[in-house]
Amino acid sequence: MADQMELMHEMTANTVSAAAAGTWLLGDLQVNRMGLGAMRLTGSGAFHEGAPSDRATAIAVLRRAVELGVNHIDTAAFYFSRLRSANELINSALAPYADDLVIVTKVGPARDADGGWDTSARPDQLRGQVEENLRQLGRDHLDVVNLRRMGQDDISEHFGALAELRDAGLVRHLGVSAVGPEHLAQALEIAPVVCVQNPYGIDAREGDAVLQACAERGIAFVPFFSIAGQRRESGAGPAEPDHVESVARAHGVSPAQVRLAWILHQGAHVLAIPGTGNPDHLVDNVAAGALRLTEEELRLLDTGSGLR
Repeated sequence: MADQMELMHEMTANTVSAAAAGTWLLGDLQVNRMGLGAMRLTGSGAFHEGAPSDRATAIAVLRRAVELGVNHIDTAAFYFSRLRSANELINSALAPYADDLVIVTKVGPARDADGGWDTSARPDQLRGQVEENLRQLGRDHLDVVNLRRMGQDDISEHFGALAELRDAGLVRHLGVSAVGPEHLAQALEIAPVVCVQNPYGIDAREGDAVLQACAERGIAFVPFFSIAGQRRESGAGPAEPDHVESVARAHGVSPAQVRLAWILHQGAHVLAIPGTGNPDHLVDNVAAGALRLTEEELRLLDTGSGLR
């Protein structure tokens, strides 16, 4: 274990590439399994609450992420705070885009200009949301668009509307978000699904059935709130459970890195998209892709029991 701790310290000091986590195909688009979520680039609050981010820092984080090998960025037009838009920051920082950069966005939720939430876009409104993402990102097509389910029992009509936009060339690949196995099955009846985004983490395991369904079908499973867990938009908490802390101490890394490493150990089809607007946290998150947990540590993190 001492040798691995020394290796992790050395790799962190020299910065680890996102390629250390391995790769996966989103349709025909190869991405490194360690990516970046853009939501927290807009400020300390996920949306209008909290202080807006420093624009220069947010742009620097995006550029540094690409330098570190991140080629999978998750975003949405509804990721905006009082002064910042995630899509605008991505456009300003990274356009013209590298050929291997995959930008994944999502549609479904609707917000007004003051940040208030509507329940959900109607199927006939999804084209407008796709076009808004195109304008903000400065693209002529979107690599991947996820339909974010907003409580519907049946997503067929909404997903069908996105499939029509894919056929029209506005979207290359489709995914779904916040779904159960039954919703994934509904989508697959209409068009191929390349990814599923659901909340999932060490202490947020409600998505096990979808994780397994994706593994069986060769679909990427892309967890969000992997670090925050049950705190969700509030971010990581001030204290960690003892079993997470003990593994972190054993490797000389942060609990957040342990949480990300655990996520990546759930299957070769699992991708991580930790969000941050902090340059140091970005480097640490990417380095977590090189952290290898033992079977005993994985059992500990799964059960919460002590190391033998």
